[in-house]
Amino acid sequence: MSQQQCSPADIEIIRNLFLSAAEQMRRTLVRTAVNAVIYEVLDFGISIADRSKRMISEAAGITSFIGANDYAIGKVLEYMGSKQFNEGDIVMMNYPYWNSAHAADALLMAPVFIPGIEGPETYLCVRAHWLDIGAKDWGYVIDSTDMHQEGLILPPVKLVKKGIVDEEIMSIIRFNSRLPDLIIGDFNAMVSSIRTGERCVKEAYEKFGADLIHEALDTLVRHSENESREAVRKLPNGTWEAHDWLDDDGITDDMIRIAVKVTIDGDRFIADYSGSDPMAVGPVSLPVGSTITMAKTYFKYLTTPYSASNHGHYAPLEVIAPEGNLFHAVYPAATYVLWTKMVAFELIAHALSQAVESIPASSGADLPGFMSMGVQYQTGKQFIVSNNEGIGWGGTYRHDGANAVQQPSGSSSRNTSIEVLEHTSNVFHERLELITDSAGPGLHRGGLGVRRDVSFAADSEIISQGKKSKTLAWGLKGGGEPSRNEMVVWPGTEKEKRVGMYRTFMKKGESFANFSAGGGGWGHAYERTIEKILDDVKNEYISKNSARDDYGVIVEDDGSWSETVERLSRHARN
Repeated sequence: MSQQQCSPADIEIIRNLFLSAAEQMRRTLVRTAVNAVIYEVLDFGISIADRSKRMISEAAGITSFIGANDYAIGKVLEYMGSKQFNEGDIVMMNYPYWNSAHAADALLMAPVFIPGIEGPETYLCVRAHWLDIGAKDWGYVIDSTDMHQEGLILPPVKLVKKGIVDEEIMSIIRFNSRLPDLIIGDFNAMVSSIRTGERCVKEAYEKFGADLIHEALDTLVRHSENESREAVRKLPNGTWEAHDWLDDDGITDDMIRIAVKVTIDGDRFIADYSGSDPMAVGPVSLPVGSTITMAKTYFKYLTTPYSASNHGHYAPLEVIAPEGNLFHAVYPAATYVLWTKMVAFELIAHALSQAVESIPASSGADLPGFMSMGVQYQTGKQFIVSNNEGIGWGGTYRHDGANAVQQPSGSSSRNTSIEVLEHTSNVFHERLELITDSAGPGLHRGGLGVRRDVSFAADSEIISQGKKSKTLAWGLKGGGEPSRNEMVVWPGTEKEKRVGMYRTFMKKGESFANFSAGGGGWGHAYERTIEKILDDVKNEYISKNSARDDYGVIVEDDGSWSETVERLSRHARN
């Protein structure tokens, strides 16, 4: 069919039909999932690819899953070939080096066949976090040294054949999980999501026909590529570098260097992670698909943040991570702790901040949450719960950073509600509040971090989650650094201990306090207006000590104020 026969209206309608299909898949998954990590936290990724494996639409789950299924689809088809598929088939895979994630993120992929057309027309993908797949430890594996300690591993395998579940393979999965009912329930939810997507896609083909849809999707991808390349051309040409540090690999206490070199050349954008440390012994090395996804996510924010994502948007991006590098794990490297991706997410921003004014200061640069495992004292059932804590985002050249929001790499996900945590586990909340003085000072200060105090109604195991507790996030243009991420276990006792990522047991009545970092400040704090400083003191965002020491404003108990000599001197010079 010719280009003229596919009108702009056709393209827009077809584009939205595929977006709607992905969204309906998402809603089906959220409404039918069994574990809160899926229906509360939204730890999943959903996408639809066309017959050429190009991602056409996706639905929001974990932000850093944007484009993640692309790499996995390619590996599935490379391994199996498209001719092996039949109507009703669903393939599962969790082999981490192909899956763009760790082993607990199960991927289901299904072909969609259209009558009269040979071979699959589209591919539907749902990836979601399964709570237990038989790893050496339950909850989260923080000290594995090879893949085979991280649970049952499946290459691409047909788990559903011509619409019929392979019960023999399901039995293997069931017998390799400590929580088989939850795993099977979430599998069924993912299948329901896929069947919803199949129905939507087939309805689109019935309404518009394959020729018109092919033309519309080709045009859509070309337009998105042009849009993205134009955005890259507006950025300055050059090469910039940045590095940061991961706390450790879970085996030794040595910090690990993470680094990126960003090159912009016309309409090309290159993110090179070669300057990072080699693969670690512990489980912090990243599968390369996860690295590509991490770079894609920030690239999308930087270039076309308001356009629904598809394959064309990433055409200008090249990601370099040599095999054996921390960002390109190879068999049998352990990969379970994906916090490397979270801590490294803003490396591109840090590099480009040297040349692009709109780049914000760093967020709290981690996802400092917790997991708890045990036997629920009221029901006698085993449980695994988790919570991703909010952090402060960095100040920008226009405004302050946001308070207590999810880390940028997972900003479309959520924390777990107190109601769910307390109803399904042994935790009891004593305190949940913003942390005064946790934000990096600045003309535009960072957002505030969160303090969460939790005690236990019965014996339980916990994991403190986070990999940036030894170093601070960064401010920009003279802005200050924020507080640090950390957990204090057994606070106020002889056993009190400050930890990063850490696993331990809590007896009934024992507690921890979790502290998430604020965001970095943007611009010098002496440039902040008196009115905003007084408001921050009134709201207990900053203390009077911080107002004096960081911002140069002395606030008296009666509300009167004066400026310090240092602040007055700076203003006099300017």
